[in-house]
Amino acid sequence: MIVVTVVGARPQFVKAAVVSRAVRRRHREVLVHTGQHYDDVMSDLFFRELGLPAPDHHLGIGAGTHGRQTGRMLEALEPVIEGARPDVVLVFGDTNSTLAAALAAAKLGVPVAHVEAGCRSYDRAMPEEINRVLTDHVSALLLCPTRGTVENLAREGLTRGVHHVGDVMLDLCRERLADAERRPVLAALGLEPGAYVLATVHRAGNTDDGGRLRGLVAAFGRLEGPVLFPVHPRTRAALGTTVLPGNVRAIAPVGYLDMLALLRGARMVLTDSGGVQKEAFFVGTPCLTLRDRTEWPETVAAGWNRLVDADADAIADAVASWKPEGVMPAGVFGDGKAAERIADLLGSVR
Repeated sequence: MIVVTVVGARPQFVKAAVVSRAVRRRHREVLVHTGQHYDDVMSDLFFRELGLPAPDHHLGIGAGTHGRQTGRMLEALEPVIEGARPDVVLVFGDTNSTLAAALAAAKLGVPVAHVEAGCRSYDRAMPEEINRVLTDHVSALLLCPTRGTVENLAREGLTRGVHHVGDVMLDLCRERLADAERRPVLAALGLEPGAYVLATVHRAGNTDDGGRLRGLVAAFGRLEGPVLFPVHPRTRAALGTTVLPGNVRAIAPVGYLDMLALLRGARMVLTDSGGVQKEAFFVGTPCLTLRDRTEWPETVAAGWNRLVDADADAIADAVASWKPEGVMPAGVFGDGKAAERIADLLGSVR
């Protein structure tokens, strides 16, 4: 089969790292990079350290408003898909690249396979939620990471082509965690394992409201001990001239392996990222989610994630006193073999 795989943002590079390898053992893959994330630390570094093959097509779309960015992607993807004549177009997650590729393929009559199908936060104010829902409803193959995501699709009347495969991010975490633990990033930053909090903020709901973002930074400043803050380019622009509290240390975004090492070493992570919530769960680090909803309720139900939104008191109280109780449950996100199942299932869309 010919499989056109479309990626464009940092979380998709992580997922494609294991899936592309499995796909290429069975099929011919044409890899397309939309350029949604385009600088070295958000794109090229991931290709290098995760062994992703160079894109066959790099569209160079770059940043922009949601409508402009998605529209430019649609326009650029259509001739690429037409020229490749694929049997299926493979998309990941919930970004504008995901939606644009799904729409372009569907309008050309090419089946769409969606990795991470069925995820729902039930918050339509999130652009990612719109992308998830629309992508699922034009997809022929819905590749679900958890049993809960299968149930979400069933509630929307989607049962055909639905498969519970597990989470591909778990595949990669299990494969590369030992490599990450050998990284010298903690020593290079002068950090001791278990002696710092790791924080990430990049969602529009937190960065587009200047008062909310400054409130989160102030909340970090109330915490005891160092707070390591890898700052997404979007967040850095939103912060502008904001002065960070003395215990908050801003650094540039890091690659996958260093981020995994930092997650593993942190005593707690504060994040609005869906991927970081899962990775924290995978490595056994308690997580506070800086939103009032999550697309990964499994992590909350398991007792290793709490939704604190932007409540400074809730953040401070949880960091000071909360410890997950009990043993982390196994099998919530599969068995680490999701990529192999996905590569096998692509043949079913013939």
